[in-house]
Amino acid sequence: MRKLVLIDGSALLHRAYHAMPGLTNSHGQVVNAVYGFFSMFLGVLQEQNPDYIVVCFDKSKPTIRQSMFAGYHQHRPPMASDLSDQVILIDELLEDLNVFVAHLEGYEGDDVIGTFAREAKEEDPTIEVVIVTGDRDMLQLVDDRTKVLMTITGMTKTALFDKGMVEEKYGVRPSQFVDYKALIGDPSDGYPGISGIGPKTASNLLQKFGTFESLYKRINEVPEKVGLKLATDAEQGALAKKLATIMVDAPIHLDLAAASVSQLDFQNLRKGFERHSFKSLLARLDAKIPLKIKEASKKSVSQDQLDLL
Repeated sequence: MRKLVLIDGSALLHRAYHAMPGLTNSHGQVVNAVYGFFSMFLGVLQEQNPDYIVVCFDKSKPTIRQSMFAGYHQHRPPMASDLSDQVILIDELLEDLNVFVAHLEGYEGDDVIGTFAREAKEEDPTIEVVIVTGDRDMLQLVDDRTKVLMTITGMTKTALFDKGMVEEKYGVRPSQFVDYKALIGDPSDGYPGISGIGPKTASNLLQKFGTFESLYKRINEVPEKVGLKLATDAEQGALAKKLATIMVDAPIHLDLAAASVSQLDFQNLRKGFERHSFKSLLARLDAKIPLKIKEASKKSVSQDQLDLL
């Protein structure tokens, strides 16, 4: 099977920023997020050895979810200035590499990823999709041909979630994950679920009733105390489910040819790393990029260049 890797660029950006200590390049620019982002990016290339790769980002403008619920992401502080400056540098290096970068105004990167994952599997029945993120909401996209590589701590500890691992960890199937979020809410995104319903109760209810909607149709079968909570916060829970649901039909199209690793320009990325004095990343670029990707890329580092190192 061929493999498409979809990277949640916004999640990796913030992970890198918080995981790396203060770091500046020879020009005095703060580059901890830049260095960390590309350290993780190269790690994904090395570990996953994909045939296609896309980096997806959120857009800063209001999204559909913010129009649904004013409190969505409202509690999150503005991006720090030393991070926003680095976003520009990351964009420049991604352009140097000629990697397929996607975003869509009014939608989150999650929706772009969900749409691309669906399109890829419909276009190519042999393709496998791996989503790289730190966002648990992505687990709803896991199926027989889609896995989620979840960042856990720092920049190197990850876990690869398939259907069995989702169920083992959360007590629900991937297809039930939005129902699970409808019940427990998501403080990190700023929306509540059903007050007083925690993860254990939520998974037990869904194991018995299947979906959020089926639970409400049979609400008379749940204990009175739980039923009262469900009745009180029914609208709140229904909104939480809408907010948690990743769209798979966003108005954007995946160009698999443009996402091919054959389009990656490692020679140009090398120049970018040299510009920032990323010596250890240069060494990894030469030594750790899988041979399949190097050979596929028409612009990869030549053997003559490698011999000079």
